[in-house]
Formats: sequence, structure tokens, C-alpha cells
Amino acid sequence: MGKTLLILNDPPYGTERSYNALRLAGSLSKRQGEEVKVFLIGDAASCAKAGQKVPQGYYNVETMLRATVRHGAEIGVCGSCMDARGVGDGELVEGTHRSNMEQLTDWTQWADKALVF
Repeated sequence: MGKTLLILNDPPYGTERSYNALRLAGSLSKRQGEEVKVFLIGDAASCAKAGQKVPQGYYNVETMLRATVRHGAEIGVCGSCMDARGVGDGELVEGTHRSNMEQLTDWTQWADKALVF
């Protein structure tokens, strides 16, 4: 059994760091006995904006977030970062939530390992 925190910093598109982190989060969250939390901070806060439209055949970060949540992961989005990027609470992907540095601190103490992307 493991408790993993993934902290994402990069935007949903333009680099593949958030994509790869969500691939790992999704894979871990499917494993029995694994607990996964994902914190989106900085430009990664945009990953949680609902209604993403991407070209056919291109990965969709919103879909990846939804799948990770379905498998039991908890996903927090930095509220200050949301505000700075004009993302409102009502625009978040279902299953994600506005969060803050206090929750990130709690999650960091909770985790057996923290991975930063």
C-alpha cells in the first residue's frame, strides 16, 4: 500500500509534463491499495478547466483527470493560481476542487512519496 502525492506545475498543453504525470496518477490510482492525490499549481491549474476541446486524436487532460478521479484519486487546484488565470470555481472539471497551500501542506505530510512534475 502506498500514498502518493503528485504536484503538477506545467500547463495542460505545450509540454508533456502534466500529461505524463496524469498518466502515472491514473495508473497508480487503478492499483489496489494505492491512494493518490494530485495537486495542480501554477500553470497546471488550467488542467482542471472543464470543456477542453482538442484536435481529434490528441490527448485530452480533462478526460484524464476525470478517469483518475473515477479510480479514487483526489485532485486539488490551487485557488490563487486559478484566480490568476481567470478560472472560476464553476469552471472546474467535475471531481476536482479549489484548494490552497494549507491542503498541499497536509497532503505532503500525508504522503509516503511526493512526485513533482
